[in-house]
Amino acid sequence: MESVVTLIAAPGGELDAGIVAETTARLNALGAETGRPDWLAPNRACDLGFDGLSPDQADAAVRMALEGQAIDVVAQRTQGRRKRLLIADMDSTIVTSETLTDVAEAAGKADVIAAITDRVMRGELNFEESLRERVAMLAGLSATALEHAYQGIEVSPGAEILVRTMAAAGAVTALVSGGFTYFTSRIAERLGFHINMANEFVIEDGELTGRVVEPILGRTAKYDALVRLAAENGLSLADTAAIGDGANDLEMIQAAGLGCAYRGKPILREAARVKLDHADLTGLLFAQGLREDAFVTERA
Repeated sequence: MESVVTLIAAPGGELDAGIVAETTARLNALGAETGRPDWLAPNRACDLGFDGLSPDQADAAVRMALEGQAIDVVAQRTQGRRKRLLIADMDSTIVTSETLTDVAEAAGKADVIAAITDRVMRGELNFEESLRERVAMLAGLSATALEHAYQGIEVSPGAEILVRTMAAAGAVTALVSGGFTYFTSRIAERLGFHINMANEFVIEDGELTGRVVEPILGRTAKYDALVRLAAENGLSLADTAAIGDGANDLEMIQAAGLGCAYRGKPILREAARVKLDHADLTGLLFAQGLREDAFVTERA
């Protein structure tokens, strides 16, 4: 069939045949012809092919039918749903925290920096200017605080499976962050990303100077990285997937063939066509039609 809607639940599974039947009935009521359900993972993810409606029409109808249920909905054309380039944000996406705030704990500035970061991610402040402001608050902090912060970082559920499964399928994977290479380089190696890009602290005599190496990798740079990496690998933007949570991910997510807001801030959720509000990061694999038994769960 020309289009498919994928229903995705959180790990543990709240997806059942009744929910799939409800989805089928809703699409049929709007004049769509539907295929047989194809379970990608028991109680977690199911594909339902359809014809006769646009993906946008199906997406809106199914979301309305399942309102209040902890199920993510992804409707799209069937052709080209497997992506060959993944670009992922780091903070609050691939890892659960904001790493600059983690560093700020050692300086006693975590609350004020977290408050500024939240406004940035909501699109209320300029990213580049606010990054300079936040880093300036850390002037004089021992660089050992970076290692301490790294040791406390938690990886988001499903992150390593997402990266390693896409890489095993031949996709290029890139961690592109407005954070710092101290963290992206380590997280990239830990999870199997091919590429990492981020900002750099200026460190002198073992202390943070309060400055960032210019130019700053921010909102526009993420979009530029998507376009450049696609071109370098002979791909169209339709062949790409991008995932993030905040305002500085907006342009890359709108440009990618599969642009996804993961626990997105309101400004991103409103703009992103694909949203993972309940599923873990393996939801981006289910959205591409991959089955759970094909997931790569360990390092090669």
